[in-house]
Amino acid sequence: MKTDLPYFDLCVANIPYNISSPLTFKLLAHRPAFRAAIIMYQHEFAMRLVARPGESAYSRLAVNTQLLARVNHLLKVGKNNFRPPPKVDSSVVRIEPRHPPPPVPLLEWDGMVRLAFGRKNRTLGAAFKNNRTLAALEDNYNTMRALNMGNAAAATAAAGAGAPQQQQQQQWAAALAAAAPMDASDGEASGSDEEAEEGMDLDGGGGGGAGPSGKGPRSGGRPGGKGRVSAEFKGTVARILEATGFEQMRPAKMTQDDFLRLLASFNAEGIHFC
Repeated sequence: MKTDLPYFDLCVANIPYNISSPLTFKLLAHRPAFRAAIIMYQHEFAMRLVARPGESAYSRLAVNTQLLARVNHLLKVGKNNFRPPPKVDSSVVRIEPRHPPPPVPLLEWDGMVRLAFGRKNRTLGAAFKNNRTLAALEDNYNTMRALNMGNAAAATAAAGAGAPQQQQQQQWAAALAAAAPMDASDGEASGSDEEAEEGMDLDGGGGGGAGPSGKGPRSGGRPGGKGRVSAEFKGTVARILEATGFEQMRPAKMTQDDFLRLLASFNAEGIHFC
């Protein structure tokens, strides 16, 4: 994890399972992008990497990984194939980075997805209409307006996959690799996104906020995002969720396109997640 990787076209590895999350995002941040990686993970972690919407293993890990790469399960390797046998089964996964990478503001993308999957089985309406969440989002909204950052953020969202976008992807993936927030156990069977992110409402407490390093959006002088939320801002968020048809949707059933449309709708109203 501390080594600067050289140029490579293909990665084939049986990795220590306790670095599954950070190593995956370190690889995805590597430039120039490689052709493919064939990696053996713990079986439960592999299933979460390749999970599709509606499957029980579908989580923030799958959403973030599949945004940047095509991920396919190749084969399961049972523990009895090893001597001495370990306590867990393994699986081999193929990862192919998308070329070009999607023109998405990745730090902001992860902020929104982290919030949505705080408890993946509650609706987006329940997640985004939480008072502490609304207070933090409104503070961020007001701060960005005051600093006249709205146009710059929108330009970033619309930018292509050029050098600035590549640099942002590397920063995003490096932050994920350093913090390893995908799950509390980094691939061990006991962890889950819901356990690790319980109670995350952009308030900077309980393990993290909206940003990949757990810092959340700016609080604008209201610690913990606790404060009154204007009726106008509440109405704006409600209108976005209603217009997109996502108010009663659960993140565990949303596709990549759904998340992209939701982020674009928030951004169009000047609401950002980092």
